[in-house]
Amino acid sequence: MICHITTKGAWDAAQGSGIFRSPEFDEIGFIHCSSPEQVLFVANALFAGRSGLLMLVVDEVKLKSPVRWEPAHSATGRLPPVTQEGFFPHVYGPINLDAVVRTVDLVPNDQGNFVLPRPA
Repeated sequence: MICHITTKGAWDAAQGSGIFRSPEFDEIGFIHCSSPEQVLFVANALFAGRSGLLMLVVDEVKLKSPVRWEPAHSATGRLPPVTQEGFFPHVYGPINLDAVVRTVDLVPNDQGNFVLPRPA
């Protein structure tokens, strides 16, 4: 499984087209994703305090677009050191909606940080 953080608006828009493309897809040519182990580091480094976010949980086997594990895209320079040396999954094409097996609301706590809910 891989994860992608997006806005609820972008996810809602994808429902009409049957595919998801991140807002920056046309500019950079791929969709930034994270492993489940990386996603909280990314959420708290890049999205702290933001509301209206979702985490898409994507089954790589169901994806129609290729996934490449590559070094962190350093354009922002805001990732914590623990992730800067890591490899991240990048989806080179749209995410077909049937590959998204779950969505999780990301709600910041009082300090603006994210904590994933425990599985039921």
